Amino acid sequence: MATVTEGGDAQGLAVAGDHGASGAGMPQLDFAHFPNQIFWLVVTLIVIYLVLSRVALPRIGAVLAQRAGTITNDIAAAEDLKRKAAEAEDAYDKALADARVEAGRIAAEARAEIQAELDAAIAKADEQIAAKSAESEKAIAEIRAGAVDSVRIVAKETAAEIISAMGFSADRAAIDNAVDNRVKG
Repeated sequence: MATVTEGGDAQGLAVAGDHGASGAGMPQLDFAHFPNQIFWLVVTLIVIYLVLSRVALPRIGAVLAQRAGTITNDIAAAEDLKRKAAEAEDAYDKALADARVEAGRIAAEARAEIQAELDAAIAKADEQIAAKSAESEKAIAEIRAGAVDSVRIVAKETAAEIISAMGFSADRAAIDNAVDNRVKG
């Protein structure tokens, strides 16, 4: 498809030939365009490098530094809290041990007080029992003495009644003497 121009056939054919050859394939793969493409590739890479090195990378570096600082501060705070927790646990354990010792001391004091009160109550009860026992023994001795006297009186009356029931008469002194001798053994 060569077109003829007014300027001349040879020049028109040459222009037409160039367009025809470049129109047949991709211009990116045409070796004639490589120097131009390489130039723009280098310019683009330099612009990208400058944008990254002057704008993007400092911002990214600042964010990374800030995150590293935050992480370092958080780790330091966590270690501080861990140390404080260990101190609090030690204080709790000490307070618990002290409370156990105090509870043991209070329990021992309470036992001692209760034992003292119990000993006093037992001594008082022993005194009361001894007093009651003495009173009971005195009462029993009085009852025995009264019983012996009552037995003598009853024995004398019974002997007098038996003698009179048999038809005899005896004097009271003889009956008392006979009963007294018999009761003594």
